[in-house]
Amino acid sequence: MNSEFFIAKRIYKGDKKNDKRVSSPAIKIAISGIALGLAIMLISVCIIIGFKKQIREKVIGFGSHIQVTGFNHGSQYEDHAIAFSDTLKQLLKSNPEITHIQEFITKPGIIKTDDDFLGVILKGVSDDYDWSFFESNIIDGGVIDTIASDVNQAIISKIIADKLHLKTGDKFVIYFVQEPVRARQFVISGVYETNFEDYDKLYVVCSSRVLSALNGWEPNMFTGIELLVKNYDNLDETTQDLFFELAHHRDRLGNSLYARSIKDINPMIFNWLNLLDMNVWVILVLMLLVSGFTMISGLLIIILERTNMIGILKSVGATDFSIRKVFLYLSVFLIGQGMIWGNVIGLTLCYLQNKFQLIKLDPSTYYLSSVPIELNLWFIILLNVGTLIVSLLMMIGPSYLVAKITPAKSIRFE
Repeated sequence: MNSEFFIAKRIYKGDKKNDKRVSSPAIKIAISGIALGLAIMLISVCIIIGFKKQIREKVIGFGSHIQVTGFNHGSQYEDHAIAFSDTLKQLLKSNPEITHIQEFITKPGIIKTDDDFLGVILKGVSDDYDWSFFESNIIDGGVIDTIASDVNQAIISKIIADKLHLKTGDKFVIYFVQEPVRARQFVISGVYETNFEDYDKLYVVCSSRVLSALNGWEPNMFTGIELLVKNYDNLDETTQDLFFELAHHRDRLGNSLYARSIKDINPMIFNWLNLLDMNVWVILVLMLLVSGFTMISGLLIIILERTNMIGILKSVGATDFSIRKVFLYLSVFLIGQGMIWGNVIGLTLCYLQNKFQLIKLDPSTYYLSSVPIELNLWFIILLNVGTLIVSLLMMIGPSYLVAKITPAKSIRFE
C-alpha cells in the first residue's frame, strides 16, 4: 500500500478517539450530491429507455418491422392488391435478418349497432400471423381462430367496445362502402387494450379470407406483406437491402414492389421518440454538473480542514503531486460511497416501479398506463463508469490548491 493511499484511507475513516475525522457535514454533502445525482440519472435513463421500447413495440405490434406493398400504394388502407408468389416468398426468406413473414389485407368499414355507428379499419390477417403482441394485450376473451372457425371472428379494442357497448361474444355488422354496398356479420372473440389510442380506436382484426372474398381477390392476393426482423438495430440497413432487391421484381399483376420500415410509415412517432434522447442528455449533463460542484465544494472544505496536515507533510519532504494524490484518493472513496448509495436508491426505486407500477400515467396523453422502466445492464455500467470518470476529472482542479499552501503558515493554521 503506497503512502498516499494509506493517508487518504486514514483521513476517510478518521480517528474517533482523537476526533480527527473529516468534517461530517462536508462528507455527507459530498456523498449525498453524488448519490442523488446518480440515482436521478439512473431513473431517468431507465424511464426513457422503457418508454421508447414500449411505444416502439406497440407501433411494431400493429404494423411489424417492415411492410412490402405495391409501389403505387398511396394509402395503407386502399384496396390495391399485390400477388404473393413462391418466388417472392423465397426472395424474402433468403434475407438472414427476416425471421417471420405474414400477409395482410386492410379495408375501411363502418360498424353499425342498434344505438351507434363507428368508422374503423379492418385488418385481415393470414393463418401464420404472429399473435404474440395481441395475446399480451388481450383483456377479455382470446384471439381469433383463422383456420377452424366457421364464423367470422374479430377482436376489437376496449375503446371501440366501450363506445359501441359491445363485449366478448356479441355480434356486430360492418358495412363496406363499395359498389354495391356490402355487409358482414362478425362475432367478437376477444377485446384488446394497448393504451395506444391512435391505433386502438381504429383497428378491428379479422381473418384475411373475409376481406379477400369481399374484394373478389384470389387466395394469394393481399394488400401487403409484413416482415419481422431479427435485430431492430439493423432495421434501416435491412429495409434498404430489401428495397433494392425488390426494385427489379414485379409480381404477376405487374406491380412494382417496395419495402418500407415502420419508421418510414410512422415518421412523426419515431421522430418524437428520437427527441427524447436529447432530454436524457440534458438531464445527465445537469446532474453531473450538480454532483461535480457538490464534490468540489466538499473537497475544498476537506483541504482547508487539513491545512495543518498539508504543512506537516510538506515540511517532511512531501511534494505537491504526492499530497494531491492523497486528496484524489480521498475523492475516490467519497465518490465510490456516493455511487453505491446512488445505485441502491436508483435501482430500488426502478425495481419497485417496474414491479408494482406505483406511478400511474394518463394513457390518452402518454399511451401508457404507468411509468415504464427498462433495466439495461450495459447502460447502468456505462452510467456508473462515466460518473466516476467525470467526477474524478472535476476533482483535479481543486486538488491544485495544495500548491498554494506553505509549510510555515499552514502549521500555525487553526
